[in-house]
Amino acid sequence: MWSGGGRGSSRSGGDLGLPGDGPGDGEGSGFSRGGADPGLSWSSGYPGPSGSGEDPGLSSADAEPGPWWSREATGFSPGGADPRSSGGGEEPLPPWGPPPAEPPTPATFPPGPTPPGFHAESLRGRTPKEPPGAAVPPRPTAPPHPAPPGAAAPEDALPEPVLTVPHQPPPVDHVGSGPPTYDAEPTALPPADPDDLDDLVADTVLDGARYGASTLRAASVRGDSARFRGEPRRDSLLTARFGAGEHALVLVAMATGARATPGAHRAAAEACRWIGRAVGRSHARLAEDIRAARRGDLKSGLHRLTDRSLGKLRASAAEQGIEPEEYTAGLRCLLLTGDPECRTRVFFGVGDGGLFRLRDGEWQDIEPRVAETTGEAVVGFGSLPHETPEGDRLTMDLGITTPPSPYEPAPEPPREPFRFRASVARPGDTLLLCTGGLAEPLRGEPQLREHLTERWSAAEPPGLAAFLADTQVRVKGYADDRTVAAVWEA
Repeated sequence: MWSGGGRGSSRSGGDLGLPGDGPGDGEGSGFSRGGADPGLSWSSGYPGPSGSGEDPGLSSADAEPGPWWSREATGFSPGGADPRSSGGGEEPLPPWGPPPAEPPTPATFPPGPTPPGFHAESLRGRTPKEPPGAAVPPRPTAPPHPAPPGAAAPEDALPEPVLTVPHQPPPVDHVGSGPPTYDAEPTALPPADPDDLDDLVADTVLDGARYGASTLRAASVRGDSARFRGEPRRDSLLTARFGAGEHALVLVAMATGARATPGAHRAAAEACRWIGRAVGRSHARLAEDIRAARRGDLKSGLHRLTDRSLGKLRASAAEQGIEPEEYTAGLRCLLLTGDPECRTRVFFGVGDGGLFRLRDGEWQDIEPRVAETTGEAVVGFGSLPHETPEGDRLTMDLGITTPPSPYEPAPEPPREPFRFRASVARPGDTLLLCTGGLAEPLRGEPQLREHLTERWSAAEPPGLAAFLADTQVRVKGYADDRTVAAVWEA
C-alpha cells in the first residue's frame, strides 16, 4: 500500500523496499531500516564466490580457522609457489617435513656491462683473479682405470723415468794390510800459550774453488802421530787469488817444517806467507807468461822468488837465534790462471813431496827428479863441477878437513834443489800436488792408488767433505801430516 505520496520504501513494513523516485531515509541504500532478509548478512565490501558477497550459507563468524601453515595464515596466493614445496602448484611442505629429493639449481644472472678497455671475449671463461690471457684449466676428471696385466700400453703413453745413479765406492777408513796403530780421530790438543794464542794451528784446513775450466780442492790434516802426542800440525796451506776475471792468478802453496823442532809450524806458515807476497806482487807478469807459455821466463823468475822467500826465512832464524837447519821448511807451489782457454799448470818449489796426474784411469808420477835439473852449478845449489873451465880435472877428495878461515864466513849448508814443471792439462785430467805425508803412501801402497782412482774418476769432482774423507784414508806405517791440492779439468 503506497502512502505519503512518496517514492521511497515503507517506514513501518518489514518487506524489502524498492527504490522510489523521491528522496527519503532509505534512498540510495537499497535496504530498509525496519528488517532484514534472513538470507543476507549485514556485511559489505568482501565479495563472495559470485562477486556479490560471502557464501549465503556461511558467515564469517561461523567459519573455522585453518592451521598456522595454511594459505589463510601464511598469505600465499593459490597461484603462487611455496618455496618449501617440491613443485610449482603443490601444497607447501611443513618445516618438519623431509627435504626435497633434488636440491634447487643455483640462480644465474645475466652478465653485467663490460668495463671500459676490455673485450667480452677476453673475460669469458676465467675468473676475475686470473690474469688476462690465462688459459682456463680443464675440469678434473676421474683417473683412468689401470690396464689389466698383459694388456698392450697405448701408443701415446710416455715411458716412466728411470733414475740412474753412477756407481761410486763408499769412502773407507784405511787400506792396506791392517788398521793403523793410532786412532782415526784426534786425541790430544797442542799446548797453548795464553800470551801467544795466534801461534795455535787448527787440526784441519779445507778449501776449494772453481776458476776457468778447473775445479780446485785443497786440504791439510794433522797426522795420526801428532794427533796422539798433542803436537801441532807441521804442514801449512795457503790458497790465494790475485787479480780478477781471465787475468786472475790462483796460487796454492804448501810447506812442511823440519821434523822434531819446536818452531816447525811457524817456519812453514812463514814460508807460505813470504812466497804468497812475492807471487802476489808479480801476479800480472806471471799470468801473462803462463798464457804465453814462456817456460824459460817462468822458471828463472819463480826460482828467484823462491830463493828470496827462503832467504827471508833464514834471516828470521838468525833474528831468533836459531840455527837455519831448525827453522826451515820445504815449499811446494802450484799456479793456474782464470783464463778458461789456458790449461797450463805450473809447479815449482823445493823439498820432498809428490806431483801426480790421474789420466785415463792411471796414475802418473810427474815429480821433477833432481837428476833432471840442468844448467851450471851456482853457489849453494847443486854439486861442484867435475873439471875446471881450463879442462883440468879435480883431484880426489881425501876427506881431510880444512880448518875454517877466520877471514871468510862459514859456508852455508847445501840447499835443496829447485824443482819446476809446466804441463798442459787435458779434459778429464786430475792433477795432484801433495807433501810427503801423502806422496809416500801413494807411491808405496797400490790399494790407496786404486781407491783414489775409483773415487776421483767420476764425471764431477767430489765436494769438500768427500775430498777431505778421501785424503784421510789411512795406511799402516804412514802417520805424518798430509797436505794435498787437486785440480779437476772440465
